[in-house]
Amino acid sequence: MSYVPRLKSEYKERVVKALTEEFSYKNVMQVPKLEKIVVSKGVGAAIADKKLIDYALEELTKITGQKAISTMSKKDVASFKLRKGMPIGAKVTLRGDKMYEFLDRLVTASLPRVRDFNGIKANGFDGRGNYNLGITEQIIYPEINIDQVKKINGMDITFVTSANTDKEAKSLLGELGLPFKKIKKWLKNQ
Repeated sequence: MSYVPRLKSEYKERVVKALTEEFSYKNVMQVPKLEKIVVSKGVGAAIADKKLIDYALEELTKITGQKAISTMSKKDVASFKLRKGMPIGAKVTLRGDKMYEFLDRLVTASLPRVRDFNGIKANGFDGRGNYNLGITEQIIYPEINIDQVKKINGMDITFVTSANTDKEAKSLLGELGLPFKKIKKWLKNQ
């Protein structure tokens, strides 16, 4: 028997049933699913120092378990001394088993390591069922050795779902384990 990630089997067994009950879907194919996770990192200082791109690629590869690619600038910007085709960032697109493994490690090991963590904000949805999360320090990941970090910088994580609305996407990601902040109703009234 081949290996199945924990979150993938949990999605099939528990999350599909919970979402079907919550939104009263008539068919299992209507239940939203996580399609891909894109982890990206902008390295603006790479204009002056080309080695920063190599460090960013190496860190993203360690964090995600998949080889990262560098992103190139699309146009010239004279005020930033940026030329078309210069590497200015790194990204990884995760699908399938690696996507579920990354999400599991993010929820169980990385996010609890954030200082004063009490949940992630629920205002990162784009209106079409996708969620964007910003991480301020890459050292929250256990794969990164703090002694070898050249510069502390953050990254953006985009969760692309097949949900039609933000409410469905939030329910899906919440069921998969993303710890959204609870909004206190008594604070809203004041």
